[in-house]
Amino acid sequence: MNKVKTSSEKSLTNTSRIVGLLTQLEKINSESLLVEADTARYVTSKILHLAQSQEKTRKEMTAKGSPAIEVILSTLENTRDLRTTLNILNILIELVSVGGGRKASVLVSKGGTQILLQLLLTASKDSPPNEELMVQLHSLLAKTGPKDKKFGVKARISGALNISLNLVKQNLQNHRLILPCLQVLRVYSTNSVNAVSLGKNGIVELMFKIIGPFSKKNTALMKVALDTLASLLKSKTNARRAVDRGYVHVLLTIYVDWHRHDSRHRHMLIRKGVLQCIKSVTNIKLGRKAFIDANGMKILYNTSQDCLAVRTLDPLVNTSSLIMRKCFPKNRLPLPTIKSTFHFQLPVIPISGPVAQLYSLPPEVDDVVDESDDNDDIEAESEIENEDDKDQHFKNDDIETDIDKLKPKQELGRPIEDLKMYEQFFPELVDNFQDHELVSKEPKPFASAANLGGPIVVPTAGVEQSVEANHSVKGITMKESNCIQTEECNKRSTFLDLPKRNHNKDNDLQQHSDQKKLLLSCQCLSYEIVKGLDRISLQSASRNEQYYNTECVMNKESKTTLTSLTCNKSCQHVSSCGSVLFEGRSVQLGKLCFTGVDPEEEDDSSSHSSGEQVMLDVPDTLSLHDPDLYIEIVKNTKSVPEYSEVAYPDYFGHIPPPFKEPILERPYGVQRTKISQDIERLIHQNDIIDRVMYDLDNPSYSVPEEGEILKFNSKFESGNLRKVIQIRKNEYDLILNSDINSNHYHQWFYFEVSGMRTGIGYRFNIINCEKSNSQFNYGMQPLMYSVQEALNSRPWWIRVGTDICYYKNHFARSSIAAGGQKGKSYYTITFTVSFPHKDDVCYFAYHYPYTYSTLRMHLQKLESMHNPQQIYFRQDILCETLSGNSCPLVTITAMPESNYYEHICQFRNRPYVFLSARVHPGETNASWVMKGTLEYLMSNNPTAQSLRESFIFKIVPMLNPDGVINGNHRCSLSGEDLNRQWQHPNPDLHPTIYHAKGLLQYLAAIKRLPLVYCDYHGHSRKKNVFMYGCSIKETVWHTVSAASCDLIEDLGYRTLPKVLSQIAPAFCMSSCSFVVEKSKESTARVVVWREIGVQRSYTMESTLCGCDQGKYKGLQIGTRELEEMGAKFCVGLLRLKRLISPLEFSMPSSLLDIENELIESSCKVTSPTTYVLDEDEPRFPEEVDYSAESNDEQDVELADNAGDYESSVQEEGLSDSEMTRTHLP
Repeated sequence: MNKVKTSSEKSLTNTSRIVGLLTQLEKINSESLLVEADTARYVTSKILHLAQSQEKTRKEMTAKGSPAIEVILSTLENTRDLRTTLNILNILIELVSVGGGRKASVLVSKGGTQILLQLLLTASKDSPPNEELMVQLHSLLAKTGPKDKKFGVKARISGALNISLNLVKQNLQNHRLILPCLQVLRVYSTNSVNAVSLGKNGIVELMFKIIGPFSKKNTALMKVALDTLASLLKSKTNARRAVDRGYVHVLLTIYVDWHRHDSRHRHMLIRKGVLQCIKSVTNIKLGRKAFIDANGMKILYNTSQDCLAVRTLDPLVNTSSLIMRKCFPKNRLPLPTIKSTFHFQLPVIPISGPVAQLYSLPPEVDDVVDESDDNDDIEAESEIENEDDKDQHFKNDDIETDIDKLKPKQELGRPIEDLKMYEQFFPELVDNFQDHELVSKEPKPFASAANLGGPIVVPTAGVEQSVEANHSVKGITMKESNCIQTEECNKRSTFLDLPKRNHNKDNDLQQHSDQKKLLLSCQCLSYEIVKGLDRISLQSASRNEQYYNTECVMNKESKTTLTSLTCNKSCQHVSSCGSVLFEGRSVQLGKLCFTGVDPEEEDDSSSHSSGEQVMLDVPDTLSLHDPDLYIEIVKNTKSVPEYSEVAYPDYFGHIPPPFKEPILERPYGVQRTKISQDIERLIHQNDIIDRVMYDLDNPSYSVPEEGEILKFNSKFESGNLRKVIQIRKNEYDLILNSDINSNHYHQWFYFEVSGMRTGIGYRFNIINCEKSNSQFNYGMQPLMYSVQEALNSRPWWIRVGTDICYYKNHFARSSIAAGGQKGKSYYTITFTVSFPHKDDVCYFAYHYPYTYSTLRMHLQKLESMHNPQQIYFRQDILCETLSGNSCPLVTITAMPESNYYEHICQFRNRPYVFLSARVHPGETNASWVMKGTLEYLMSNNPTAQSLRESFIFKIVPMLNPDGVINGNHRCSLSGEDLNRQWQHPNPDLHPTIYHAKGLLQYLAAIKRLPLVYCDYHGHSRKKNVFMYGCSIKETVWHTVSAASCDLIEDLGYRTLPKVLSQIAPAFCMSSCSFVVEKSKESTARVVVWREIGVQRSYTMESTLCGCDQGKYKGLQIGTRELEEMGAKFCVGLLRLKRLISPLEFSMPSSLLDIENELIESSCKVTSPTTYVLDEDEPRFPEEVDYSAESNDEQDVELADNAGDYESSVQEEGLSDSEMTRTHLP
């Protein structure tokens, strides 16, 4: 007790003493008596003693509400006594050091910097100025300056800049004095105007005198001088001055000296400081040229290689890598033009926009690279680096703030008479079903269970699909639905008046069971026979034979014989990647290669005569996949390049693999390794092969027949690969084709590779990507399909590749291709693959391919397999695309229970649900989700039946058939993003959008607005599945006027996403957003909400990568999960109906807890064309230098300092792959 009491008394005494001393000091200030100088000296010395010796005193003086700092600053401003001034400066230095310098802001808020700058001016008038005073004053300014945003401006206005500079000039040997002066100059120079002013007064030359030749003396001074110089050189004026005086060579010499002498790595900060100076000066073109001329690339490359073995030197390696990347001379893409290889003449040329500019460009203009490349983006980046206020203002620019524009205004936009043309697509509203066999009557036999191939299984990602094959279908009764003659098909106008469905009349298409399908089981393959096969070609049995037409079936009652699968030796001369045009109605498949089969061995297999045919049977492993049907559909698919080949994956089909594929763990330092290898191309140019291996621009180019090189092909539906260049023995640069009638949008790829060897790592670099970041940096892998594996009963796409990363490269993107911006670069996707089989044929794709012909096949199979007594299924042709392909429109609902009045009324009054997908061709995951939706709606599941009885589904499963067919990433043949045309679609340029919107306008006109509209998309930057919706309240919430706006809004738009988050494992509610942006006002989601009046209008985005939450956390997404999402969406609709029905109108309060979610969410706009929620990914342990170049999605902002991210093992643990890794048994 005594100890406690004593301690308490002592504390009270100390508190009383400091309060008393401050009171005494305040009294002195108020009296302003010169005779009190000794007293002030004594009081301030006592306060200094307490501040230095007792931490509690320091905290008390800086506590909130304490008058201590005001009193001390007032004394400093009024006193003329040197000793008192020094005491106060020392007191303030002690106080701002509390809490690691956080209290410096308190001093700034009290006007401290202005008082200190005034004191500096006064003290500088003494001749000579007091050294101790200058040391303490500059030390305090160096601590408080960075906390004052206006410090540089205040110093310049007050005239304090040159005082510190002159002190350094006059006292170069007095290191104690110039050290704090340099610290202050460093703070001054963060202001660009100050940096230029100081540069004119010789500060750059002065800094080089200080850093001078190598010396281990006064390393602290040199470190500060280098930091100051690096800050000064960020000014382009100072950088030019340094280049003109030859200082780039000097910096490189200093760096090499320190690299050689600092063998124990004790002075890494000095070495890094030199690199920061080089990094600053190379922000300008002259600096980069001087760096190259001084052999800087080789110097930094060699020193970096020396540092790789020491992990603590990673900051030096990373900074060197960034400098070399920046200074790497910009190369021209090796293309004659960046426009697509393929040309399609538009029926109408737009008056304005990028397509109009493309057509108006003179043919002699070089659109690949600009005449002058100043890398303006690098210079701009450095100048706006710290302008937080501007950035914050920019982030809110894209959110719509006009309440009048936000309020939905239902406008038909077209006269009622014009909309009547869409009546033909809604026969369900007028049909009385008098001529139909309905369930309540005696059922009419439709087909045997065997012929139906069993029930359609609803895709569920939790259940592994069996690889065991069902028995192949020997006979399927096909309905004559939507039938017109072939001649009429070829002359079809934009709209088709389709004949009435005839459910009583069927065409029997008999199929020969011994000629049905290709066998996928390796047990049934005879390799002795296969050795003799060079090609599989599908020949028509007779040139006059009737063949499948997916849009129409001939009315003549003639039997159709399916094409035979024949293999004969006569095709041996055709190369594996050759392009064989249609002969009659034949379609060519690529060469089948097998392990161990060499060309010499093929010659030995000539015992098989050319007339022999080997039939390979195929079990029906895929309920909706039919290879023969696919081939027949492909024959009627119209492509701009007139493709004559079929990719094996599309022919064989794909089933989800029976194993999980975790998100790939990103190896530490993989990006800098790849960049280093790229830099070697410049340093060791003789090691580069630089041989063209594939070139769509030069079809006559022949590749040498060598055993050690890969062969490439992309001449098939949805294929995209323009050019291949061999760089090293096992490394290839790949260039993608632009979207047709465009000069950009390079992201989707799909190509064939053959001629590989096992046990070799082949590196592929796709060098002309445009988005500034990608999920390839966060664990996503490209997809590969092996024909050999498919023949061994493993017909699936799998995720492959190691050492994957996505980074900015040294290929220049012209201003024509970059929206007028100069100095932009392309980006590289790089990955390394080891092939499992020798001489296999493999395919690579950005995501799981889903072609237009695949859709037509799936729809035809669904139509042939459904029970017409239970399911109302109708397939119409909404319109024709620009190239003459049909755009399917599907209607699905339940047949009425009978043709009684009550049942017909119930049927006609079901609410509509309108779904669409694949407006962007590269987002193939949207089609897999749609496939899941279609299969579920057509299934025998009781929930599906209930769903059909509840809604009428109008579905446009592929809004952009032409883009999909021709391998585009984002556009249609018009060269435009169709999801930006919904406001004013042109019927000639955007027919699918014009008529899809027309269907919705028709429904609005007849007062049958859909309950839900949803457009399926894919997202390349985010994980999980999520939705974008439309809300006035949530949009306004994130604007400046949110607090003053009191809106009342129906929250029903949140119900469906909330339901999906509870039932769909891949769905993430926290990633959903309901903000309306100005840049998205022409998208389907916003137009259908604003103009058509559908409250629940959504975009559903599915990740291309994987999930970081829920059941699939840490796993890459596959077709099983995507199809499951499509099925779960249907289940969500049924739950939505129950929640909003009058009998169950009381909605759970937890379902729509909007206020809390709005407060918790942090939706922000990060570019003029997109909003996102919280940043999706953590920063890399290694710096990735991206600039904000994307026009679609979020850019990841990374700090300027490379070393900050790879300096410790702990920081490496922040990588995305570490956080989401899943260990599988």
